[in-house]
Amino acid sequence: MNKSISSKQAFLFTVINYLGVLIGVISTVLIYPQEKELLGIVRFVDACAQILYPIIVLGSTHALINFYPQLTVRLQKKLFSFSLISLVKLAFWVLMGLLLLNFFYASSQIKYIWMSFPLAIALAYIELFRRQATNLHKISFPTFFEKIIPKLMLPAVFLLVIYQNTAVDKAVWYYIFAYYVIAAVIGSYIYKNYPFSIYGNYKDLFAEVSKKKYYTYSLYAFAGSFGSFFAFRVDSLMIPHFISFEANGTYNIGVTLASTLAIPATGVFALYAPVISDLIKSAQLKTLNEKYKEVAKNLFFVGMLLFSCVAVGIEPFFQLLPTFDKLAPSLPVIYLLGINVVINMSTSFNSEIISYSKYYKFNLVSILSLMVLNVLLNYILLTQTDLGIFGVAVASLFSLTLFNIAKTLYIYYKMRLLPFDFTFLKILAVMIFVLLLVLKIPYAENSLSVLIVKVGLILVLNVIWVLKTGWIPFVRTAVNKLLKKK
Repeated sequence: MNKSISSKQAFLFTVINYLGVLIGVISTVLIYPQEKELLGIVRFVDACAQILYPIIVLGSTHALINFYPQLTVRLQKKLFSFSLISLVKLAFWVLMGLLLLNFFYASSQIKYIWMSFPLAIALAYIELFRRQATNLHKISFPTFFEKIIPKLMLPAVFLLVIYQNTAVDKAVWYYIFAYYVIAAVIGSYIYKNYPFSIYGNYKDLFAEVSKKKYYTYSLYAFAGSFGSFFAFRVDSLMIPHFISFEANGTYNIGVTLASTLAIPATGVFALYAPVISDLIKSAQLKTLNEKYKEVAKNLFFVGMLLFSCVAVGIEPFFQLLPTFDKLAPSLPVIYLLGINVVINMSTSFNSEIISYSKYYKFNLVSILSLMVLNVLLNYILLTQTDLGIFGVAVASLFSLTLFNIAKTLYIYYKMRLLPFDFTFLKILAVMIFVLLLVLKIPYAENSLSVLIVKVGLILVLNVIWVLKTGWIPFVRTAVNKLLKKK
């Protein structure tokens, strides 16, 4: 497998993601605050789908990445075919489980759980097609539809509800339908670039990869994915239950804006997944360790730079908008979850290293531990304090920080790989100093002036020290190329 990452694919991936971010940010600050309850309902349906779709997938998408490099072309196609069929079978059993749930769970929210089932099926196939696109190093086209269509459809259904008095439930169904369009388009794209067939016999596949090994890996990956929801997304279920759908909307405005900081990491992790798998399989740990450190520094710099801009500029930016009063309650959530994102980016691709190594079972242990901790902290802070959604953000920051520390220490203990070095610590110290320095500047009455001056200083000061020190080679190279073109 080619160990180099396609710069064209990386560039397109980033551009597409940021286009989606731009659409999402505009919608989040101007449209969603007008119907926070609808946003809370959509996020609840999505959260329920995030529980169901890992069951439908049952780790098959992770197995596709893990076992793909070691197979012949014919067996690779059989592995993909087996995954396609598995989703159908498992979707049937999930349906049976939901029918059973009807007898034991009586709640006004049950209709939204049922609405999440078709969404979960669409998400499962999108995930499978996306993983195969990653194997083919053709992620830009699938990413466009996966990231852009939902970003366009969600504000569209909001506008239908706000200005056309469309029923909320009907609007949610429109949103779900968009995911079937995405699945169909990406599936067609994969078939065009990788004509696949449905096979009836998989004996030769499981002669090469034992069924025990395949299902063991898949089940551990499933447990990790399933636990990941409770670790990372459980707030969208608990907030409506303990507070309201409107509070869930307020919290998710903060989540949406904070998550934009993670876009560079999303692209890097998606592109590096097959490379990491191949380097581990071929025992090239020295090369892996170099990439581990390089990506950690790069992602931390980008994440901390974006977070610094948000920390000094988000409030004056909100003050310029007509929806400020509705956006203001989300500010503490944005700050805390922004720190969360930076910490996660700074630990590089530690999850991917564990997932594609022989120590993949640790992902299950760590995810389940995080799940228990996060659910417990959320329950305590929602029921025993008056912190509300701020308490949920605190729980997320605390539990995810411990989670990343645990994974980093485990990788170092087992494989002697570490994402940090002395240069990383110097970058950390300088960027914190720059942020604190700009925060100390007195707050003027003119919000636009504050926004321009403070964000401008963050960018200028950070670019200056990067160019002077050379601690972040990729930034220095990019700036030099830009200057030469001019």
